[in-house]
Amino acid sequence: MSVDAETALAHAPPGHKDELRLWLRLLTCTTLIEGEIRSRLRRDFDTTLPRFDLLAALDRAPEGLSLGEVSRRMMVSNGNVTGLAARLEAEGLIERRARPGDRRAQLLRLTAKGRREFARQSAAHEGWIAELLAGVTPVERGALFRLLGHTKISVRNALPPEPSA
Repeated sequence: MSVDAETALAHAPPGHKDELRLWLRLLTCTTLIEGEIRSRLRRDFDTTLPRFDLLAALDRAPEGLSLGEVSRRMMVSNGNVTGLAARLEAEGLIERRARPGDRRAQLLRLTAKGRREFARQSAAHEGWIAELLAGVTPVERGALFRLLGHTKISVRNALPPEPSA
């Protein structure tokens, strides 16, 4: 097994580079989980994480989303979403419809086939996450969730304010 950056700092004395060690631990956990999810999506569904993420975004918005809305939610460029959407549309998993009141604007929505396929994939995904985190007790998960909430607030407070539109 390769040594990650967090493990490489394990020899540091307590209190030394704690913020860096915490950041690397978060990154390591995320990378390990994401890599396994990518592998399982490919193995079990012959799909990718970006495809899964696009279906998930549309599942949460039954009225549909524009390409721009999808790209903001997925934090990727419109170009990435355009190509992904075209492939999913060709497979019959999503459809494009004119936005009510503005026929020039297109909304992406799941088709019935897309809803069924995403339901299959998301059920497996939920099970995989439960399996990967099974070694963390419910009490530990609750504490970790609360601590990561504090971390999220700390990070957001440290960021410069977003420019007004």
